[in-house]
Amino acid sequence: MGRLPSFGAGRANSHVGSCRSALIMYVADETPMASYLNVHQTLDQRREEAKRAGPGSAGSNGPVVVVVGPTDSGKSTLCRLLGNWAVRSGWQPTFVDLDVGQGTITVPGCLSAVPLEQPVDIEEGFIADLPLVFFFGHSSPGDNPALFKSLADKLAALLQRRAAAADPRVAASGLIINTFGWVDGLGYELQKHIIQAFQCDVVLVVEQDRLYATLQQDLKVTCPRTNILKLAKSGGAVKREGDERRGAREQRIREYFYGTARTPLQPATQTIRATDLAVYRIGTGPRAPSTTLPVGSASLADPLRLQNLPPSLEQLQCLLAVSHAATPDQILNANVAGFVLVKDVDTARGTLTITAPAPGPLPGRYLIMGSVRSSME
Repeated sequence: MGRLPSFGAGRANSHVGSCRSALIMYVADETPMASYLNVHQTLDQRREEAKRAGPGSAGSNGPVVVVVGPTDSGKSTLCRLLGNWAVRSGWQPTFVDLDVGQGTITVPGCLSAVPLEQPVDIEEGFIADLPLVFFFGHSSPGDNPALFKSLADKLAALLQRRAAAADPRVAASGLIINTFGWVDGLGYELQKHIIQAFQCDVVLVVEQDRLYATLQQDLKVTCPRTNILKLAKSGGAVKREGDERRGAREQRIREYFYGTARTPLQPATQTIRATDLAVYRIGTGPRAPSTTLPVGSASLADPLRLQNLPPSLEQLQCLLAVSHAATPDQILNANVAGFVLVKDVDTARGTLTITAPAPGPLPGRYLIMGSVRSSME
């Protein structure tokens, strides 16, 4: 019998770099592990310097490291390695996951953060009972760039405030940030926004020379104190097809509700009256230029506009986030308590049947709908 689940935003067994689905085992002729270890040692030195600086001083916060690179270049694995090495050295860095397409802390579609107090298990992943999670609701940041930027800014500001009030050793431990693999065009602009919002002082570029050169040129002006380092891609990083990535997202969602064979969970299904909750969508498309609108009118196509949704079949198999907001106008700024999956919609009776990770009432009445869906039974 599995352990009793609790309602929360984190998965007790998020996979990072799991090798259970590997079909071929081999020994690579070359490995970048030595350079990865050198990065860890340099970060350790920075953490020691930050700790010696003392609380309240300009240098009391530890390194803020962001890992960037194309899809399937091994960014998540590098983050896990750096986090594990830091923990084994006695530090407690905060891991920040901005890869909304996969999700290593919780379900896909989220910007999230969790303090690392123990090494990440290669099979069980992050043990994250109370992560800090903002729900973006889509598997690509390009689905609503304005919302992604807004949530990144909120998460960065909150983590910076926490660091200012944290224990000196925790503050000196810094952040390790994982990003998405979209590094061209708008994706590149969003990567730069992340670097500026989180005030990253170390940028690790995996694999791509052009990205490395472009960041060096652009950050020279906006972030002159940021160190940029290019690292080789690990030979174990394997290119995945679109179907494999979609399957991985589906597995992440399933594990949030059901756990794994080693740590199974017991989700609960319940039917709720639509009058007892409110479902909202954030954004209705790109904002129209003000010059194209009649004088005195406002655009309805606002990427940050809240739209209240009645029960509809569109919500079937949708992942909904349960917001901590106490009122609708707090939804944009509030993090989320957890997630439910809509299994049935009865428009005649005005009810929703949902699967939640635990029985009992939901921790909030405001639910957020995006485009993340699951075929989970």
